Amino acid sequence: MNIPDMIIAIDGYSSTGKSSFARLIADELGFLYLDSGALYRGVTLWAQENGVISPEGHIDIPALEKGLEGLDIHFEGHGSDASTFIGGRCVEKEIRTLAVSGMVSPIAAVPQVREYVDRRLRVLGGRKRVVLDGRDIGTTVFPDAELKIFMTADLDVRAERRMKEMRSKGEDVRYEDVLRNLQERDYIDSHREASPLSCAEDAIVLDNSRMTLEDQMVWFRGIIARMADGSDGKN
Repeated sequence: MNIPDMIIAIDGYSSTGKSSFARLIADELGFLYLDSGALYRGVTLWAQENGVISPEGHIDIPALEKGLEGLDIHFEGHGSDASTFIGGRCVEKEIRTLAVSGMVSPIAAVPQVREYVDRRLRVLGGRKRVVLDGRDIGTTVFPDAELKIFMTADLDVRAERRMKEMRSKGEDVRYEDVLRNLQERDYIDSHREASPLSCAEDAIVLDNSRMTLEDQMVWFRGIIARMADGSDGKN
């Protein structure tokens, strides 16, 4: 199959499996995978570790803006093997904790943070043949992306998936806490002033509430096959 050079933008709600789906797509197509959520989580972890976020959850905006000037968050590896680094330190495990999850949406709502992440993504993704996932990839970062997918799933399904993922990594979390965290993140993501979560008009919606990852890949292969034949993939 002749896969055209393109940017694949995957947006959607928290815990819909955007990163896992995007990694599989990148592996299958031989594209570069960029996890925008990991960049926001990296900023959040750095802010927590450096006193930019108070114990009460207050964000010191001037300190955050100053810290972003020299902050080096990047990826090493490709596809499923990609990991997030702050400087020379791998933080892939630390950025997936509930503590970071609880503050990532407020941090991501700060305009200076969004500008920082968007700049890095545009540099990394400018050469095409990339897969990116996040909240505003297809609406703000790459509005001209050749393929846009918007992922959604029932809230209870997302909470159950997220709880199982965190417990598999050794975190002792309750379903109620995970559910509440997702509800809060959904509200903040959808109502923030800077680039709120929304579905691009030309995006293809994927509700994976009752789909396995393989089901999703079968769905994706149908779209990419139509695009390779000259269609827009939607029909």
